[in-house]
Amino acid sequence: MLKPYIAKAPLACLPHDHAHCVSSALAEAEAICAQQGVRLTALRKRVLELVWQSHKPLGAYDILGVLSDEDGRRAAPPTVYRALDFLLENGLVHRIASLNAFIGCNHPEHAHQGQFLICKGCNTAIELEKPAISEAIVASARDVGFAVESQTVEIVGLCASCRTAA
Repeated sequence: MLKPYIAKAPLACLPHDHAHCVSSALAEAEAICAQQGVRLTALRKRVLELVWQSHKPLGAYDILGVLSDEDGRRAAPPTVYRALDFLLENGLVHRIASLNAFIGCNHPEHAHQGQFLICKGCNTAIELEKPAISEAIVASARDVGFAVESQTVEIVGLCASCRTAA
């Protein structure tokens, strides 16, 4: 049984045990895949682990480079894209369109629309999950006769650490 939804603080901007963060994300992914009856293969799990290595969005070719370095032979781009597609379809990662990159989902236990604060200084992305934002977008779209199928909100600025450093 999956745990009930509890709002999580945006750890990307707080000191935390990142190794625990990664291991928790992987364990949660395994539980979700088992519940949904889909396979989290070794490659899919490794791609997810790489995405979770930091709170910075990671591009497919960055993932490809790491996999090639580890394996000693050139990994094929379609392999990485198929793994990322699987992770997206199962709600384990989000795609940050403006960066053409991927980030681990903080709330994979339930379907939701992503909202991201993207720091232009350090490239950290902080996932928010504010249903009121999603509801406002859907209501505004409905007012003009538009049917929303999916949404990702990306807000660019400076995180607290980068603002302090500046």
